[in-house]
Amino acid sequence: MNTVVLKIKRGETPFYRLLGAVLRGVLRPHAPRIPAFLKPPLRLFYELHFLVIGIFRSAITILYRHPLFQTRCASIGRNVRIDGLPYVYGHVDIHIGNDVYLGGKLAINSGRLVDRPQFVMGDRAELGWNVSITVSREVIIEEDARVSFDCRISDSDGHPRQADLRAQHAPPDLTDIRPVRICRFAWVGNGTHVMKGVTIGEGAVIGANSVVVSDIPPYCLAMGNPAEVYFRNYGRPSRTAGAVAGGS
Repeated sequence: MNTVVLKIKRGETPFYRLLGAVLRGVLRPHAPRIPAFLKPPLRLFYELHFLVIGIFRSAITILYRHPLFQTRCASIGRNVRIDGLPYVYGHVDIHIGNDVYLGGKLAINSGRLVDRPQFVMGDRAELGWNVSITVSREVIIEEDARVSFDCRISDSDGHPRQADLRAQHAPPDLTDIRPVRICRFAWVGNGTHVMKGVTIGEGAVIGANSVVVSDIPPYCLAMGNPAEVYFRNYGRPSRTAGAVAGGS
């Protein structure tokens, strides 16, 4: 069979070239162009397709996912929105504030060394899709902080530093488990890894695909691996309408 596949790929004879063309047509078909008069009704079906899917997903979330997730939380606020059933492994205590958003494919894992590890999300905080959080002691995401998609947050390496202890699958030392805090108004760009012991200050912005290994001051723009501060006094809150009117 491997020989036949190789001959088809190489097109060694007219027969194998014809066979390869047929297979390419089957595996990568070209869609025919549709007449113009069919576009309006087919566009309607296109929109209905996603509308039906959206209604079905909403019904599953309201009737199934949300009730199940509430039972897994130590406390949960009002108007919490979830795009999928978060996967929670371990004994972590979860506290969710009001108006929080949780994207789909969210995973929350906890270590075994601390009796009651805590994961806390303040009011109006948001987590994007495909976020993974490891909570061995404490991870706090404060009010109005936002974590984009594909991010990783962990308060522990999950293993000891010493090579021989890693080989023995020993647990990490308690001193190597250090809380993580993402302060209010902070923004963590997609693909970022936030490591143990890190505090991201109020209003700080972390560029995409960064690795944050040390504290980031408030209202700074940081990025890179490891993340470095590039701009300070970045993105401070705008003046209120009253302040503007008073100064004019």
